Amino acid sequence: MKSIRFSSLVLLLFLLGVGPVLAAEKLKPFILAERLGEGNMADVVTQVKNKLVAANFNIAGEYSPYRSAHIIVVTNARLKQAAAKSEFGGYGAGQRVAVTQVGTELQVSYTNPVYMANAYRMNDDLADIAEQLAGALGRIQQFGSEEGMTAAKLRKYHYMFGMEYFDEPSELAEYDSYRQAVAAVEAGLAAGKGGAGKVYRIDIPGKQETVFGVSLNNQVECSGDEFIMSEIDFKPLRSSAHLPYEILVSENQVYALYARFRIAINFPDLKMVGRNSFMNIMCAPGAIEDALEAVAAGA
Repeated sequence: MKSIRFSSLVLLLFLLGVGPVLAAEKLKPFILAERLGEGNMADVVTQVKNKLVAANFNIAGEYSPYRSAHIIVVTNARLKQAAAKSEFGGYGAGQRVAVTQVGTELQVSYTNPVYMANAYRMNDDLADIAEQLAGALGRIQQFGSEEGMTAAKLRKYHYMFGMEYFDEPSELAEYDSYRQAVAAVEAGLAAGKGGAGKVYRIDIPGKQETVFGVSLNNQVECSGDEFIMSEIDFKPLRSSAHLPYEILVSENQVYALYARFRIAINFPDLKMVGRNSFMNIMCAPGAIEDALEAVAAGA
């Protein structure tokens, strides 16, 4: 009798939305905003940028890593505020928006702010940013993972035993001061060290932290954006908003998320071996780290 009453109470609380959640919400890394059967890439990019600006986002930077994709990185005061109150929150200070051509179709997509906030262990779920992006661009569905992950799992995620967590980054360089560290990264990017280029820079208010978006060209073996994405971004809905990679300057240290974490968090279903697998880009994590170290070393 007690068991029946308890079960009934749990069901009632669940239906009211105030009791134990029987199945936590599953999150996926990307949001599909729009699928266009036809259209000109340049025109759609312009339309997307105008919508973002109208929704009070600032365009921090943009680039085309390869012909079929254009990436726009946006931020605003709210995102910077959330980044400022989180350790290494700079990784979440920008959200990535992609326009991708797949055959004759154009896909508009963006990073899922709630997914990324949990992956980066932020002290803010960025749910309002998710609503703001959906209002600006639309929201058809989440994608990028078949089953998705709960917020709790995301906060302790690593791909498999022996692979890095969020708090095990690549330590690229150390300087005497924050100012020197930022100057070195700026100089390395300007010089194209490691085949890298500058996509954006976002300074986090109230703390000595800056995040840089970094393009990687295919002139350096194994680290190029196009090479890596040609191997792993093969599903009908493209995950182009995985790019670009980041360098984070925090105080006098220069970091990057280790590539085995940074790639896996956006492609959690990627197989270890076989066609379109991690095995096919086995050289990439070390090559990416080498490229970013070259940038962090300065000109």
